[in-house]
Order: sequence, then structure tokens, then C-alpha cells
Amino acid sequence: MGTDRVGEFEERFDALAVVAHRVAYRLLGDREAAQDVAQEALTRAFVRWRRIEGYAEPWVARVAANLALGLLRRKAPAAPAIDADEWRSDRATDGVLQRSVLVDALARLPRRQRDVVVLRYLADLPEAEVAALLGCAPGTVKSHAHRALGSLRTQLGDPTLLTAGGTP
Repeated sequence: MGTDRVGEFEERFDALAVVAHRVAYRLLGDREAAQDVAQEALTRAFVRWRRIEGYAEPWVARVAANLALGLLRRKAPAAPAIDADEWRSDRATDGVLQRSVLVDALARLPRRQRDVVVLRYLADLPEAEVAALLGCAPGTVKSHAHRALGSLRTQLGDPTLLTAGGTP
């Protein structure tokens, strides 16, 4: 990799690190684990920089989300299953149970819907950027988001989930 490409990566490193950490932390709820995931996502971005530099931010967000979900899946057998009623219980106030239930619900979504939710709500990307990244029209992003959020609300039994201004 040429020094000019390394310089471009270094210039964008801080912004990419923020995106990766934000996505990972929202899924994991653990700052140290989120830092590890962000570091791995940025390492992968550096290795592939020539291919991804044009869409690095959403790529890093997606990789961080996939790494965080994989980490949660590996840890999942040790934790007892949590049903949708746990989502609304008083025990869920610390957020750990809510994240676990949300991750399970995200895993049950079709891939395209999950990609839209992760990029739109976890990475805070605008619809137009999500559409460009996924190679579809903004209306398709809206449709996938609508269906995904409806499915998440149904799975979790929470009609207020991800309503205007809400985040996971």
C-alpha cells in the first residue's frame, strides 16, 4: 500500500473508530469488548483500504456489527434464554437483558432487513447513504426498515421500539 493511501486511512481513522465503537457498544453494552471489536474492524479496513475507501464508514459499521453479533453468538449458550416479556420487565433496566433480546431478534430478521437496521439505526447513516451502500433505491431502504422495525416490535412486544427519535 502506498504512503498516500496510508495517509488517507490515517486521516479518516478517528471518524471510522468512532463509528465502529458506537455500533459495537450499542450491540454489546461493554466498552472494552466494543473497543476490541472496533480495533478488529479497523484492522480489516486497513488491510482492504484500496477496495473500501470509497465507502469506508458504512463498511466499518457493518463489519463491527457482524463482529459484535458473532461475539454475542459465541457467548450465547452460557446465558439463559430471554423471552420478549423480559424485555419489558423491571430486571431489564440495566440494558444488558434488553441488548441480549434485541440481538436475538436482529438475528431472526432477513439479512437485508438486518443490514438496513444496523446501518440506519446503529451506525446512524442517512437513508441515502444506506441505499448507496446496499445498491438499492432509498424507497427500498424505507421499505426494509419499516418491515424490520415492525418485525422487531412484534418479536419484542414493544410498540414503542425504535419510534421517532428512538434508538436500540
